Amino acid sequence: GPMSFLDHIRTCNAHDLSQFEPWHIGAQRVGWIHHDFAPRLTARPDLFDRVAGGWRLSDRLLDATTRTMAVEAWLMELRGEGLFGDWRDERYPITPDLKQPPLMDMERAAVPSFGVRAYGVHLTGFVRRADGLHIWVPRRAYDKPTYPGMLDNTVAGGQPTGLGLMENVIKECAEEAGIHESIARNARGVGCITYRYQSGVQLKPDVQYVFDLELPEDFTPAVVDGEVDSFELWPVSRVMERVRDTFDFKYNCNLVLIDFFVRHGLIDPDDPDYLAIVAGLRATLE
Repeated sequence: GPMSFLDHIRTCNAHDLSQFEPWHIGAQRVGWIHHDFAPRLTARPDLFDRVAGGWRLSDRLLDATTRTMAVEAWLMELRGEGLFGDWRDERYPITPDLKQPPLMDMERAAVPSFGVRAYGVHLTGFVRRADGLHIWVPRRAYDKPTYPGMLDNTVAGGQPTGLGLMENVIKECAEEAGIHESIARNARGVGCITYRYQSGVQLKPDVQYVFDLELPEDFTPAVVDGEVDSFELWPVSRVMERVRDTFDFKYNCNLVLIDFFVRHGLIDPDDPDYLAIVAGLRATLE
């Protein structure tokens, strides 16, 4: 049948946990290891202990820094064998909750291979015009290592270690869209979206911190760092149609826009899918 908003929520949550085993640091489960990736861990008994029904980082690695450095040295070897083609030299914190000190940090490109929760900030830049709401829609650069040429949220970025969420929003606004800090500070945190997305041996049980930023009518985002090909200002009805009817937006960006449509009253509460949509945006929130 015709596509619906729910199709995007289903896509982002399509996974089979029976293909994975839990991975722990100490007593804390921090990720999921796919059966086909597990032999990589078996080959490094100095780093990983086989435990009942899963894996544990060696207790000989006593603190976050030691863990980070030991695992990164190994990841660099795997990179030399052709894994992690989109290596960024950017580390993500490994923690079930950003408000806890990370148990270690890990190269961003490797995080999905360990089924580790990654965090990001996703911002919708919108304009209120006489003829209704409009949204600034960027197209990702065609040479990006991930999802080249796809449509995206106005500003979005992963949450690297050692940066506050609002600090990251301000940084990404400047780097990706030429939005000055004086404007970016007006971004409002409006919630979180969670999902669990599987791609082969990779699992992404991720959290997106969602922001709205109302922009002045006379403001135009600028292409700054080469991450974005171009920006276009679309009437919200056009954005809704494109999200509902296509997969033109990067997979997880659809959820941020669907959440925007719900919060701004653009999806009718009488819609038969309404409750499933609202619940589905936070399906995996523990």
